[in-house]
Order: sequence, then C-alpha cells, then structure tokens
Amino acid sequence: MKKLLHSPYSWIFLIAGLLLVNWMASQWHTRLDLTSEKRYTISAATRELLQSLDGPVTITVLLDGDLPAGFKKLAGSTRDMLQEFKEISGSNIQYFFRQPGQGMNDTLKSELIDSLHSMGINPTNVRARAKEGEGEEQRLVYPGVIVEYNDRVSGTDLLQGQSSIDGINSLNNAEALLEYKLASAIDKIRRDKVPVVAYLTGNGQPQRYEVYDLIEKTLKPNYGFSILPVDSVPVIPGVFDALLIVKPLTGFNEAQKLKIDQYIMQGGKVIWLIDKLYASLDSLQRNQGSFIAFEMGLNIDDMLFKYGVRINPDLVQDLNCTQIPLAVGSMGDRPQMQLMPWVYFPLLSAINNNPISKNLDYVLAQFPQSIDTVKAEGIKKTVLLASSVNARILNTPAKVELNSVKNEEDLQTFTQTHIPVAVLLEGKFNSLFTNRISSAAKDSLSNLYKTPFRSSVDSSNKMVVISDGDLVTNFVSQEKGPLQMGENPFTHYQYGNKEFFLNCMEYLIGNPGILETRGKDYTLRLLDKKKVDESRSFWQALNIVLPVVLVILFGLIYTVVNKRRYQK
Repeated sequence: MKKLLHSPYSWIFLIAGLLLVNWMASQWHTRLDLTSEKRYTISAATRELLQSLDGPVTITVLLDGDLPAGFKKLAGSTRDMLQEFKEISGSNIQYFFRQPGQGMNDTLKSELIDSLHSMGINPTNVRARAKEGEGEEQRLVYPGVIVEYNDRVSGTDLLQGQSSIDGINSLNNAEALLEYKLASAIDKIRRDKVPVVAYLTGNGQPQRYEVYDLIEKTLKPNYGFSILPVDSVPVIPGVFDALLIVKPLTGFNEAQKLKIDQYIMQGGKVIWLIDKLYASLDSLQRNQGSFIAFEMGLNIDDMLFKYGVRINPDLVQDLNCTQIPLAVGSMGDRPQMQLMPWVYFPLLSAINNNPISKNLDYVLAQFPQSIDTVKAEGIKKTVLLASSVNARILNTPAKVELNSVKNEEDLQTFTQTHIPVAVLLEGKFNSLFTNRISSAAKDSLSNLYKTPFRSSVDSSNKMVVISDGDLVTNFVSQEKGPLQMGENPFTHYQYGNKEFFLNCMEYLIGNPGILETRGKDYTLRLLDKKKVDESRSFWQALNIVLPVVLVILFGLIYTVVNKRRYQK
C-alpha cells in the first residue's frame, strides 16, 4: 500500500477509485430515514403496487425552469420520490421534468393550457423575482404531473385540495401527500376494471346543473357511472360497487328502504348526503331575509340509527365560515353590499388523523345539521369532518336570518366544539328489516330475484354519512354556468370538497392501503427569519472565507510535513 501511495501513478488509481465509487452510487441507492415522522419511508402498499407493474409508466412533472423557492423544494422532493419509485419498480418508472409551454407559440400554449385544465391540472399564480434586485412579477406555475401507461394518459394536480392562500403550509402538505398522489395516479391508470357507481334517484335527488361538476367532472372521469331510479329495479344490482344518495327531497317508502338495506347487507358501499331540514340560500333571497327551516320527513332515521348514527333536526352555525354578500347600509335608495362571514356556511375540517380528511383544505358546508353517534354493536364510528371550536347549534323550529349574529352577546354563545357533520361507519351492519319482513317478501327475494334476505353482512362493510347534501353540489353562475364543487360563487375560492369526496370514494371502493399514505405527517423545520436577517453578513463571509482559509491551511500543513519527511 505504501508503494502504491508513493508511486508517481498514484493519482491514476485515485481517479479510478473515485469513478468506481461514483458508478456504484449511481447503480445502488440507499438512505436511512431518521425523521421522527418517517417521511422518507415508502409504505408497503406502494411498494407492492410498484413491484407489480408489468410495463413502463412514464411520469412528466411540470415543475421545471425558474421557480420560486417553495416550488423548487416541491420539485426536488418529487424528484427524490420518483427516483425511489424507479428503483423499487425495477426501472418500470420513467420520469422527466418539463416546463409547460417552453418554446411554444401562443396558439400551442393556449391548447396546452386547455389540455392541462381538462386533466384537472390548474395553474397557481405566484410572485417571483426574475433577478436579484428586480421587482416581483406574476407567474403561472402548473404544480402537476402527467402519467402515461400504454395508451392511457391522466393528470394529477399536486396542490388539489390545498389552500391557495396558506402559502408554505400548503406546499408542505403537498410534500406530505406526494407518495399518495403519485401512487394513486399510477394505481388508477393501470386498472383494467374500474369501480361502478350508481347515483340513486326517485326521491327528488338533483339531476340538473347543480350536480354537473359531481357527475361530469368528478364521477365519470374516475369511475363507471350510472343513474339508478330506485323504483326501476326490484333489487339494487350487485354490479354497483357504491351507491350515492344525494340530497333527497321526498320520503323513502318501506320498499325503497328494503332495497337499500339489502344492498348494504350484500356488501355494497353507500355515501349518504342527507339534508334533514329544508334550508337554502334561494329561500332566504325569496323570503326577504328570513325563513323557517323545516323537516322534510325523509323516513330514514330508523335506518341510520340502526347503522350507528342519528342526524339531528337542527342547524350548525360556526364563526369559522365563508363569506356571502350582505347589506351593511344603503346609498340613496340602493342597499350597500359587502362580503361578510355567514355562520350558516361553516368551514369544516378534520379533528383526527383519518387519511380521508387529513392534510386537506377546509370543506365548505351549507346549512349542515349535527350528527350523533349511537350504540350499534360492532360498528366503529370515525368523525371525518366537524365544526371549529367556536360553533353552536340552532334547534328547530329554526329561523334562518341574513343577520343572524346581531351583537357581542350572540358571539359569546358560540361555545360548542367540533360538532360532527361527516362520520365514517365500519363493521358488520345489521339489517333494519330483521323480524320485520314478511315471508312472502323473503320468498320473492330468494326465489324470484335470486338475492336471499340477509339479516347482517357476512364481513365488515363501510359507509359514510354526511349531514349536508350540498357538500357535493355546485353553484350555477349566470355568466359561467355550473361552477366547481366547493366553489364560493361570491369570492370564487374553491374549498376542498372535491378532494374530500374523492377520498371517501377511494376509501370505500379503491385501494385503502394507498390511501393510508395520506396520513403521513411532514414537520416543517424552518429557520428563524429574524435571526437569519440579523446574521446574514456573518454567514455569507464565513461561507466565502472559511473554505479559502482551510485550503491554505491544508497546503501549509502538507508542505511542512513533506519538508520534514524528506529532511529525514
């Protein structure tokens, strides 16, 4: 070894060794995840998905070029995640980074933007400096990925479901959700069979423009879809993986309830979006600023009670709410309107770590009711969405008014915390009709329709109960037509309603293992901005001077050592 080190050709061996080490590092990667939240540990479900790929998946990340610091960090995290995906999949993952529209003329750019929008990738308007010392300029960043497999193409917005005004926290949440977003996109595009969803009608459920975004933009691009009139079939077919019951206006009869009950007992999944009281913004405008919210008599209380929940005949009011235009005065003979918080439109959020609603922007509700969980043997209840800590309940008969908070004393009554509005039920449900169904009806189910009556499910089932039918509806604008689900028509801010609904669907009929990755935490460890500004000059000087000093010092020591060695 000594001879090798003192050989005149030692530098050749040194360079060869460095090249060998670099080549080995490029072929085999590993890292230790020492973070407390295990942010860099790929879940077992994602590993299984990647290892099962039978062909190449190409992912184009639209985060390249001159980006603001927060988006550069998101791009770097995406690159690291995709590199790990590539190694796990045996190179079946190929990824590229592109800047949307680079080198294109205006016509092609416009077509590209329309194409990205149709895939659900929306631009984010950011402020950035082109060069140090210059003023800020507005730029559009497309924080999304395009996934291609065989002849299929789909897009995923990395910021969908995140607050557009929460800045660095939204980007932090997007980093926490990277594994879920990417794995979910890969899982969906490679499916040969997609789940089929039925939209139940026959009891006044909306079917026109107010559910356009739900049906045309949310369900049809992701699932097989069919409208199912409840009275058109003797039993709800098992071909449907999930059943949506959205905002019925008229009561269910016993025959209809039996069909839904037996669909659940056969293992079918249901999302209930129920308004127990009739209350709407249109009613308020038609009745000159106030109306009485009344019960609609849907006749499903006994079913829901049997499954483990009760929707109460009340209205939830919350100081954490969105804004609508209210009259704050008058100018001449015309009212002066101003956007003001309105407690009947609360902003709901998660109160636990359930992956359906964690790391999600607020969900907009309209006249929601409170939900109580009740005793049901073997049923696990999880609150998915609830009010803030400054809420209250308005019991029936409930008078809805535009100016419902009149003075300081009213504000002091908002003392209730985390009132449930959406609940997940899991377990072995028991039928409402056990010991209630006639022998003739049983025989018909068994002999005529080949679906024997079941008093309970064979294995664990699950459903979601939401006490606000408008959670998935959209407003309709005279200028723009149907808006997006969860979009406030007055502020045009879009809340996380669509992401929440899709998460519910994925949990019920998708890959629950991949959805679990939504529960990851991603702790921000930020520098103290004040200290950074105060000590900026010191650290800049240290970074410039210290390397030079170390090189000089190393050179002097090397010279002295060599001089002494050769003197001996």
